[in-house]
Amino acid sequence: MPEVIFLLLRRMRAPLVTLISAYAVAMLGLVLIPGETADGEPWRMDFFHAFYVVTYTAPTIGFGEIPHPFTGAQRLWMMFAIYGLVFAWLYAIGMLLSILQDPAFRRVVDLSRFRRSVRRLSEPFYIVCGYGENGSLVVRALADEGIRPVVVDSDAERIEALKVEGLTMEVPGLNADADDPQVLIDAGLNHPDCAGVIAVSRTDEANLSIAVASKLLAPQVPLICRARHRDTEANMASFGTEHIINPFDTFAERFAMAVRSPGMYLIYAWLTGIEHQPVARPLVPPRGKWILCGYGRFGKAMRERLAEEGVDTVVVEAEPEGTGAPEGTVVGRGTEAETLQEAGIEDAVGILAGTDSDPNNLSIILTARELNPNLFTVARQSLGRNQAIFEAADLDLVLDAGTVLTREVLGLITTPLMERFLQLTLSQDDAWANVLVSRITALVGDELPHTWSLPLGVKSAPAIIDYLQAGHPFQLGDLLTDPRDRNEWVPALPLLVHREGAYHLLPAMDMALQPADRILFCGRSGAAHHMAWTACDHGALSYVTTGDDRPEGWLWEWLARRGRGAQA
Repeated sequence: MPEVIFLLLRRMRAPLVTLISAYAVAMLGLVLIPGETADGEPWRMDFFHAFYVVTYTAPTIGFGEIPHPFTGAQRLWMMFAIYGLVFAWLYAIGMLLSILQDPAFRRVVDLSRFRRSVRRLSEPFYIVCGYGENGSLVVRALADEGIRPVVVDSDAERIEALKVEGLTMEVPGLNADADDPQVLIDAGLNHPDCAGVIAVSRTDEANLSIAVASKLLAPQVPLICRARHRDTEANMASFGTEHIINPFDTFAERFAMAVRSPGMYLIYAWLTGIEHQPVARPLVPPRGKWILCGYGRFGKAMRERLAEEGVDTVVVEAEPEGTGAPEGTVVGRGTEAETLQEAGIEDAVGILAGTDSDPNNLSIILTARELNPNLFTVARQSLGRNQAIFEAADLDLVLDAGTVLTREVLGLITTPLMERFLQLTLSQDDAWANVLVSRITALVGDELPHTWSLPLGVKSAPAIIDYLQAGHPFQLGDLLTDPRDRNEWVPALPLLVHREGAYHLLPAMDMALQPADRILFCGRSGAAHHMAWTACDHGALSYVTTGDDRPEGWLWEWLARRGRGAQA
């Protein structure tokens, strides 16, 4: 705010000098021009009365000849003074309005307001660099989870859209280039509550610059970056970027997982699902010949992963030399029936439309279905506004890079153990995955399972820590006992326990818990609240372990003692 006032005063220097000069001249004339009393005695106005007369006359809110009627000379002087003062005020007000509408001044005001909003934050927050197609999904998902984002984007229209987005919390936003180190500092990079930086700008160059600046200015702050190209990914990894997400590679890995183990894919899709997004359905991509239309970054990632699973692919590419397409590529866009027939669409089991044009991808799918109605269809969606037409196309699977990115980011922030859990599941077979799918389905039905972590620490689970330190055993099953009725279970499933560097996958209910354990759960919405009740409330913990519904508070304890005394 001080810089705003300083800039305003500097820009208003000439109008203020003009206004002050007009007041001074008008007052000086009233003091120097002699007047008369009602009795005809000579009288001169002092500076106080002159200032008083000019004060109510200049803004045209009134006029009066005080303390004595003016002489003709005084009235003539006031005529000129009124015109001069009015024009001075018009000049000052006009200049003020011009300054307030000036884009440069508005940027200074917005920056000052943004800095003040960030300084006032007293909860963990994440700096989200970029509010485009991907960044907007990330910000909404964080806000829905109750996590405060701070947004920086170089597009003024996107920042204006942020203000009317209807998010569940107020989100500070700044129109600036996030790859400017000073902007990152203004956004709270060195703030004690800064929990991390999420770089999802439009270009790899900007994300790389953000990563470098963040690592040098605040190396202790976790960093999550999106990378479109593998060379950028390697560059970021070389200086210790904690998490690098390539949405195309991630999608290709998950699709290959669906080919290899449909049950495992369903586990991943459920446990990394986003609130308000459709719940993933079982997916079984067929083995056989696949046609890949478009050999850009997405097409290359898909062909590589499918080859690892032993799936044959035929590439259709309009510019095979420019993209480095493999030998045997069919030249064309795939929107023409002749091109698809040359690629062998009649005996293909699936088609993947992976160009960077949404209309072309949908055209490819529609044309392919005319030639082979039994195809498994996968298409890339580049723009979020086209979601309705992609849903109308009734595709088996859609790649929305923003959704893939948001799932990964949300998982890393809200349930950091999830990444390790998913890695451990890769060593399991499809039968194991199908059993887990059945257990999750029995808990949540058709709902999207919620996931959360519970660290057994003094702040997050004080009742359990006190209970363990008193020498009492506490099992995982005790934590899953409903604190409202100990004969019922909380609708949750323990997925992973992390203890002293070791990971226990799908731990048993009789596993004895220890301080500093970190437990990953999935289950129904609300189950985490009941579990936290047991972990934090000594009375609830006593009830689930012993069945003794012990009263809490001195009043209830006194009443309970009185009741026991009366019974005795």
